[in-house]
Amino acid sequence: MPIRREHRYFYPIDWTQLSATVRFQRAGGVCETCGRPNGRTVYCLSDGRWWDAAVGAWRDGQGRTLRALPTIEDLGAIRSTRVVLATAHRDHDTANNADANLAAFCQRCHMNHDRLEHQRRRWRTLFRRRAMGDLFRGHYARP
Repeated sequence: MPIRREHRYFYPIDWTQLSATVRFQRAGGVCETCGRPNGRTVYCLSDGRWWDAAVGAWRDGQGRTLRALPTIEDLGAIRSTRVVLATAHRDHDTANNADANLAAFCQRCHMNHDRLEHQRRRWRTLFRRRAMGDLFRGHYARP
């Protein structure tokens, strides 16, 4: 995932090499939470279940093989997505680059891991927009 310009100074200069080491050497090119392979297109359902073509089985959001197959209604909402691995900080501290603190996550697992931080940033952005609207343009107009 690209790092926002205002957050780049939180990461070390060799972040790209460190990230590649975690994603491809340590994790072997698969998500450490759900097992989705990097660079492949997988078919997935909205609840996190996905089709593992290499094994020929459905897996859940934690990478475990499902005992019961998805129903026809579930398969109606199937979509495909290309998996891209990213390196995440387990404790959300970008200064802590210890090997045990870094994890290789796919997009879904990374978003789930950072959910609270994204909600906090969203609230702050909306609060800032409303405050700027109150100061300079009157009431905040929704886009």
